[in-house]
Amino acid sequence: MLLAKKLYPLLIEGEVELSHNVRVLILNSQGDIRNALKEVGVDSKGLKIMAPKAIFRTIKLEGLDARQANVLKQEMLSCGGEAAISKTVYDLTKECTDAILMGTIAQLVRLCKKLMRQPFGLEMISKEIGNALKNYDIKTHVIKTGKFELDLSERTHIMGILNVTPDSFSDGGSYLDTAAAISRGISMVEEGADIIDIGGESSRPGAEGVGLREEIERVVPVIKELACEIDCPISIDTYKTEVAERALEAGAAIVNDISGLRMGKEIPELVAKTGTLLVIMHMQGTPQTMQKSPHYECVMGEIMSFLRIQAEVALKAGVQKDKIIIDPGIGFGKTREHNLEIMRKIPELKSLGYSILMGTSRKSFIGTTLGLPVEDRLEGTAATVAYSIVQGANIVRVHDVKEMVRVARMTDAMVRG
Repeated sequence: MLLAKKLYPLLIEGEVELSHNVRVLILNSQGDIRNALKEVGVDSKGLKIMAPKAIFRTIKLEGLDARQANVLKQEMLSCGGEAAISKTVYDLTKECTDAILMGTIAQLVRLCKKLMRQPFGLEMISKEIGNALKNYDIKTHVIKTGKFELDLSERTHIMGILNVTPDSFSDGGSYLDTAAAISRGISMVEEGADIIDIGGESSRPGAEGVGLREEIERVVPVIKELACEIDCPISIDTYKTEVAERALEAGAAIVNDISGLRMGKEIPELVAKTGTLLVIMHMQGTPQTMQKSPHYECVMGEIMSFLRIQAEVALKAGVQKDKIIIDPGIGFGKTREHNLEIMRKIPELKSLGYSILMGTSRKSFIGTTLGLPVEDRLEGTAATVAYSIVQGANIVRVHDVKEMVRVARMTDAMVRG
């Protein structure tokens, strides 16, 4: 109540006659805005004018010089919005600053138009702002890989985890036998999985690496047989180009690179040549070192910068934009607090314009939050899956397929309508 009084000094205390059903609307998209305006009776011309005024956006830019920052602030103020920059920019004691823009979509669009006529590289900054706005609000789409189509606009897709390893953190040793692995893959599809993600090397914290030949021997026979048994794409979880190549030859249709293209330098060319999907994940360090005191100045800023740069690497190699999927890498070089912050800020990833994959299943941040061992994290996983979907994830990577399919369907019904 104290905060409310500070924010709203004219707030009336005591009883108020509620005769007009006043309420704050939850309008998260242009579609929501348009529906609300139509309910009031606004005509089509009015819709086009008013809809962009009803959604507020806060945008952060990094590394502006003093000239850019000062012009940007003045132009944003002239559009009726606000811009926050470092106080050192005014007294010229610092050469660069970050900036936070605050305004409606209509105000930000006007800003972009005005910046196009300004010097100091502001024309390019205008394009970057416009691109982020467009990406954030763009509708998800159908992605294709081989003979498969995944309509991400229709519902959240489920990626089932199949580890053919002796030492994975959750199910290590359960599916080392090829027959057992194939059986599990088939059962996950029957439970509703849309993708089966097969890995032959554990990426749990501190895990030792596996030789190239051994990894190939673990995954290729399973992929080859499973591809003949199921009618959904198979993903190969690897950062090694040779493993990815053999897996694709065996029938895989997605390369899921946990190193974000840092280790498998030729993976982008391979993906471009084969036309498969590519998952680029963020990880600080390696599986052997990633949980040794992970540190960030700005966790989401650093993750997004990495994903943006690595996606550009893939694009330059010839990978089509709609075949790139990004993953912020929950649990890979992050503390519990880092992971929780990423969860809260998943929508920021939409600014990059790629499909989003979230892998929270049974992760340690669930265990440390709830005080539960890995085998008892079903409910915690369900909470993170539901929240990921609400926040904008298109694909969720899970162990417990049957249960998470139900969670996803129910969440989709509420979020997508």
